[in-house]
Amino acid sequence: MAKRSLSSLGVEDLCGKRVLVRVDFNVPLNEEGSITDDTRIRAALPTIQHLIENQAKIILAAHFGRPKGKVNEDLRLTPVCKRLSELLGINVVKTESCIGPDAESKVNAMSKGDVVLLENVRFFAEEEKNDPDFAKKLSALAEVYVNDAFGAAHRAHASTEGVAKLLNTSVAGYLMEKELQYLQGAVDAPKRPLVAIVGGSKVSSKIGVLESLIDKCDKVLIGGGMIFTFYKARGLSVGKSLVEEDKLELAKSLEAKAKLKGVELLLPHDVLLADDFAPDANSQLAQISSIPEGWMGLDIGPDSIKLFQDALADCKTVIWNGPMGVFEFEKFAKGTNAIATTLADLSSKGCCTIIGGGDSVAAVEKAGLASKMSHISTGGGASLELLEGKILPGVSALDDQL
Repeated sequence: MAKRSLSSLGVEDLCGKRVLVRVDFNVPLNEEGSITDDTRIRAALPTIQHLIENQAKIILAAHFGRPKGKVNEDLRLTPVCKRLSELLGINVVKTESCIGPDAESKVNAMSKGDVVLLENVRFFAEEEKNDPDFAKKLSALAEVYVNDAFGAAHRAHASTEGVAKLLNTSVAGYLMEKELQYLQGAVDAPKRPLVAIVGGSKVSSKIGVLESLIDKCDKVLIGGGMIFTFYKARGLSVGKSLVEEDKLELAKSLEAKAKLKGVELLLPHDVLLADDFAPDANSQLAQISSIPEGWMGLDIGPDSIKLFQDALADCKTVIWNGPMGVFEFEKFAKGTNAIATTLADLSSKGCCTIIGGGDSVAAVEKAGLASKMSHISTGGGASLELLEGKILPGVSALDDQL
């Protein structure tokens, strides 16, 4: 069932109302405590600005790091509040705690269009336990709930799920709506051919998503360290490449399932090997049938890049989750960069290109191609779970579309 979104609320629903917005402000900091990447803060701006324009009183709730249910001075939202104030061009007020007298008095003092940022919700262990009393205290601050934190939507926490059930109006923010539109749309009603590119080091972390995508896609392209588990399952020698010995039967069954369903499942034909897991390691190219002992695969080879590019040429929708190799090492980034460039080119020809969170996002940003993609997901775990067909608690708790 489609969920109600912020766009369904007009000025009469928002003007003067206290609106609690769950945002994902879990941004990286450097050693000096400065934000190194404010993408997540910027991603929430359309929702916040819409609420300001409609004269709401905006109360933002967010988590930051893993304080494990205790106050941690290093994990206060102070740098986030400062950056958000700069981006909005207004003074955002931060509370000392997300619940209690300080939060209540600052919320009560709000005028229309004001923004208050509640302190880190994870300073309370009750947040991750989805404690009903804690959720009640949070919800008591507001009249309307907006969830714009797609990156935390797969968690049934007090600020993502508990609060949504306590307030009469609970809707998706603009970022959440966009994420659901692209990711849900890609698996439920895609333009075909639909191709999935799945990479990363371990089959185990992508089992659910691979099984689900084989059910839905026309082609599945597999790269990254997980390919060696598939090769070993075929009886090939993989040198000292990463292999999950307990997943060999699973790899066989995934290949068999794809064959049975008539889905083209493609694995690389050649790989770039290294004699050590290091950026300056010695390297050599090898066909998958002749990987020498003592060497490990850290990227896909040029023949495989061409194979994947040819397979992608006619697609209308692509979902990419996980790099083709160890892209953090320049020497072993060619495969990942080539896929990123290919997808950017496909986007310009009308193909819907979706970067499904995690390391693929970092790879696309590193290549300077983020703006060329149709959609870049802000949620790693949430993206995977949605692509697996799982219900996200933070989404299911929202009001159904009228």
